[in-house]
Amino acid sequence: MAARVGVVVFPGTNCEHDVAEALEGLGAQAELVWHTATSVAAMDALVLPGGFAHGDYLRPGAIARFSPVMAAVQDFAAAGGPVVGICNGFQVLTEAHLLPGALQKNRGLSFLCQMTEVEVASDRSVLTAGVEVGRRLRLPINHFEGNYTADPSVLAELEAQSRVVLRYVDNPNGSDAAIAGICNEAGNVVGLMPHPERASSELLGSSDGLVLLQALLASAGRALAHNR
Repeated sequence: MAARVGVVVFPGTNCEHDVAEALEGLGAQAELVWHTATSVAAMDALVLPGGFAHGDYLRPGAIARFSPVMAAVQDFAAAGGPVVGICNGFQVLTEAHLLPGALQKNRGLSFLCQMTEVEVASDRSVLTAGVEVGRRLRLPINHFEGNYTADPSVLAELEAQSRVVLRYVDNPNGSDAAIAGICNEAGNVVGLMPHPERASSELLGSSDGLVLLQALLASAGRALAHNR
């Protein structure tokens, strides 16, 4: 049975079809979930894709956290369901306090749209389970506020608990400790700034993103089997 992955769409989201296409290419059943939805219980995993949720008029993700769907996302995550936030989705997850820290303006106050190299720093998340620690992946970034920051105590906790899942090889945006992605304590909620869905084919410049999306689907499959 194909994993059902809900791709959460807010007004201003613009990467939902990229995510859906990449997941369907791997055999998943991707379904768009509008921000007014009040239940995601039928899904095996959730992805909050990139874009400009509610226009990002206050702070990226700050308004989206109040959308009705976020209560359902929080319940899904609390039950152990795999949840991944990509770029703007990562910002939404921090604003909703599903992940610690915050995303601020890039170092140099410049918008970045480029290919970057990241290193897998932990395999204890639903996005990196089974992926060799130390493996390097070429993934694109596309953001102005992707500079991850957190209190020193939070950073120390993330490091001690192996919750930094991806780290920039050459830090492009000034993120604390070159962090490109983190997970929650349980490992089932992950946020990352690079776009794995935009690295799903060599025609796009890299297929390295498939490594992470395949890991997510494998995690969704384990969750599905556990809930049967």
